Amino acid sequence: MLKRLFKSTFLFAFIGILSCANQNKKEQSSEEIAINNQNETVTEDIILAANRTEAYLPMLEGKKVGIVGNQTSIMKNKAGEFTHVVDSLLALDVNLVKGFAPEHGFRGTADAGEAVEDGKDTQTGLPVISLYGDNKKPKAAQLEDLDVLIFDLQDVGTRFYTYISSLHYVMEACAENDVQLIVFDRPNPNGHYIDGPILETEFKSFVGMHPIPTVHGLTMGEYAKMINGEKWLKDGIQCDLEVIEMENYDHSKTYNLPVKPSPNLPNAQAINLYPSLCFFEGTNVNAGRGTDKQFQVFGSPFLDKEYFDFTYTPESKAGAKNPKHLGKECYGRDLSEIDPVDQINLEWLIETYQNTDKKDEFFNAFFTKLAGTEELQSQIEKGLSAEEIRKSWQQGLEEFEGKRDTYLIY
Repeated sequence: MLKRLFKSTFLFAFIGILSCANQNKKEQSSEEIAINNQNETVTEDIILAANRTEAYLPMLEGKKVGIVGNQTSIMKNKAGEFTHVVDSLLALDVNLVKGFAPEHGFRGTADAGEAVEDGKDTQTGLPVISLYGDNKKPKAAQLEDLDVLIFDLQDVGTRFYTYISSLHYVMEACAENDVQLIVFDRPNPNGHYIDGPILETEFKSFVGMHPIPTVHGLTMGEYAKMINGEKWLKDGIQCDLEVIEMENYDHSKTYNLPVKPSPNLPNAQAINLYPSLCFFEGTNVNAGRGTDKQFQVFGSPFLDKEYFDFTYTPESKAGAKNPKHLGKECYGRDLSEIDPVDQINLEWLIETYQNTDKKDEFFNAFFTKLAGTEELQSQIEKGLSAEEIRKSWQQGLEEFEGKRDTYLIY
């Protein structure tokens, strides 16, 4: 007991020193840690689960531990600065054996869809196994030397953001191999609402695994409880799950992320608009990849230049090496200065379809995977209004909201 108390007390002293030492490290570069600070403040009274060492250190003592993490796996010290959880666990003599990396990699620098290779963490030398590519689910051999696996990823609250799909496969693997899973919970920046069509199971994919709406309104811990409770894992098995809860958080609080959750979500505006603009990934419209305003602008060479007077040209950039319409002038909209939205905006999708000279090439097969249904594409092609489309979602949303209430922690 005395040893654990010493460790918890030592943590704050350690991460205070660590934050100063890390200032010159690559991991603190603008590519990974600094997201655009414009109009962004973190709610100061929220205590992240990772900071609640007294709640989880006793569970890790004497155990062989793994972690599913990335650049968002951080904790705050008394000075209000952030350090990586992996560094802190190692300093506390936790027997951290290996890491697992989701889409974008352990330090969050890989492009969307880019293969993530096994390797070592560049900062700590910790062995890292990829969970993106052919190996989305940890294999039994990759878990056999673990007693406990920590899951600590920052979600943004949408069905097609693949970290919740990684959560599903990690839970399933832990259940099959008798490994306890501990989820360090984090705020959902889009957690104040639910919206969008419910995924139909025949369209299940890695960008949509469960019958939930596009915007689900759950934290990662709450989502893990839902996966278990709804028996969505293979054969209805359940994971030995422990959620380390946050303190002073509720879904009405604004939380703007101090770290980019992925390379193309650089700031709060992009994260807020992502549920609406990600649908463009399933069309011939560019959603800002290859610019400095990812998911804050949209455009295409095939849109009516008289109707859309904003122009930009996508370039090859870190996190978007080969963006859609690379080097071509695109006509569209700049949304980087608009007020935050609290529902999916369908008007942008509808007006681009109505004002393109390539209607027969507008949608691609990926759109149905993102939507989780064929109906949304059909509704837009038939000329339904945003209001008419939204009405078709209401029954599904009401049913999901009742289910969601069962698993809410906050």
